[in-house]
Amino acid sequence: MRSTSTALGLAALTALLLSGCQMEEAPRDAGAPPDPTPTDRRTTEPGAVTGDFQSYSEDATAVTYDPEAVPEGASVNVSVTSKGAPPTIVTMGISGLQPDRDYGAHVHTKPCGAAPDDSGPHYQNEEDPQQPSTDPKYANPDNEIWLDFTTDADGSADASASVDWVPRQGEANSIVIHAEHTHTEPGHAGQAGDRLACINVPL
Repeated sequence: MRSTSTALGLAALTALLLSGCQMEEAPRDAGAPPDPTPTDRRTTEPGAVTGDFQSYSEDATAVTYDPEAVPEGASVNVSVTSKGAPPTIVTMGISGLQPDRDYGAHVHTKPCGAAPDDSGPHYQNEEDPQQPSTDPKYANPDNEIWLDFTTDADGSADASASVDWVPRQGEANSIVIHAEHTHTEPGHAGQAGDRLACINVPL
């Protein structure tokens, strides 16, 4: 009887072990590409950011530094299409701003901070060795991403930009809204007045 019980026990244990082996995940092919990560905008679907402007906090999507020009509660949505090869297309819709007004907007290098200047300079595909950059050779809508817009009677606007390059990973992190349309003349190129608001948009 003991021999029969032992044999049955071994058979059951063997079946259980075989069943567990079959449930193990098949090993990844060594040559297969790694799974894409949510922060890699060059290999995943186009990025999208939506939020309402508010005073600065560490988790704020959109920050206003001038609540009169960019009121708290005004809304913005941004989409970025970049899949590892040009073009890079950025589109922005915004509402709740002052009506019939010109605003400037550019992609900047750093995330939004508590102070307007915390977002750093404009992102440039070819970096100007002289900073702040006011040379039209570098400060122009082909070498930077400009999203200037004019609001309608309801305070809404849409803007888009397309450039024939892809931002360097981790070096383009926000869109800053400025007080006026962007200048293009030498010595003032790229300037657009005070920084009124900022949107965290890693490109």
